Amino acid sequence: MSVQTSRRPQSPAPGSSGRVPPVIPTQPGSGGRGPGGGKKKRTKRKDPLWAKLTLVLGAVLMVTSGVAIVGSKAVIGQATDNIAQRNLLGGAGKSEAEGGNSLEGPIDMLLLGVDARERWAADDVRSDTIIILHIPASHDQAYLISIPRDTEARIPAFEKSGYKGGTDKINAAFFHGAQNGGGWEGGAQLMAKTIKSMTGIGFDGAAIINFGGFKSVIDALGSVRICVSHEVKSHHMSYVDGKPMWNADAKKTGKPYKAVVHKKGCREMQGWEALDYSRQRYGLPNSDYDRQQNQQQLIKAMAKKATEGGMLTNPIKLNSLMKAAGKAFVLDTGGVPIADFIFTLKNLNGNDLVTLRTNGGTFAGNSNGRETFNETTMDMFQAVKNDKLADFVVSNPDVLSTRK
Repeated sequence: MSVQTSRRPQSPAPGSSGRVPPVIPTQPGSGGRGPGGGKKKRTKRKDPLWAKLTLVLGAVLMVTSGVAIVGSKAVIGQATDNIAQRNLLGGAGKSEAEGGNSLEGPIDMLLLGVDARERWAADDVRSDTIIILHIPASHDQAYLISIPRDTEARIPAFEKSGYKGGTDKINAAFFHGAQNGGGWEGGAQLMAKTIKSMTGIGFDGAAIINFGGFKSVIDALGSVRICVSHEVKSHHMSYVDGKPMWNADAKKTGKPYKAVVHKKGCREMQGWEALDYSRQRYGLPNSDYDRQQNQQQLIKAMAKKATEGGMLTNPIKLNSLMKAAGKAFVLDTGGVPIADFIFTLKNLNGNDLVTLRTNGGTFAGNSNGRETFNETTMDMFQAVKNDKLADFVVSNPDVLSTRK
């Protein structure tokens, strides 16, 4: 049954029964959803009036705490009311043939990270963090797959921004979609359209993470435990009088400054440190591929931290967390109330999050020397589309991230 387009937020004015074990050993070394713009109506849930509230980590990654919050969906809805909702998918949502919008089957979300600083124009932004979140129909696990920012992509034409289409790095899709008034909504729509064209994966939802606001989410959690695999010098931050600052700001002080260096080993990191580490690619053995794994590690660390210390059962901590999330995320759940989306994933927790690598975790080039997807990666995307990812991972363990 089609639903009114008003169910989707307007612009401003679960497949495989196989399961990957939670603890996995590391390896060595707008637009409509279906034809004609129609969308399949989501089934209204008749769940008990309690839910397990989740932190939607990384871009509203909704993995639950494993600790119940007593209260109605209305309470949960109020707690999440300040998270902005927009149409981020356009025509890249799942068609009727792909299952439409039903939360009963597998759930696929597109997570996009942007670095939007106050001095930058709204349309001068590229999405350097691109992650596909796949939750199988069993709803008992979640997978993160990062797409390399420099992957060569055929970016489709996009009427909203006037883009005529062309070949470029995939992170440019967001930029082209945001031009001429397209804004972040247009950027996300063109990115989703590009990825669906390349991988065949349609989406149930999407989220944009503003890294500036993401720091506040980590701070609300207190800290996160991160294991640094390779020592790396920060390309973005320096210390001035022991205080971390952006390099540009550090230079303006006229005082001596030294680069932030992330030392090898495991430790608790504050928001600024965890975020800065997860953004590094220069000086790492596999550059952007190492950065992808570090970003996935951060999301998983946040999911785990949210399950500890009563974070999600403490009203004060929860309120602080959701306020921070409201500043960091823009979300598209296809018009479904966030509380319903959360309840659907109530059986997940941080330990059920599996992080995967494209291209074996290293550069894969085509005949022109440009970044592309290798055969195994394309097979992995097909497994996502067919909801057979657990079986694929068992048969191809090298796709597992090497991060703890």
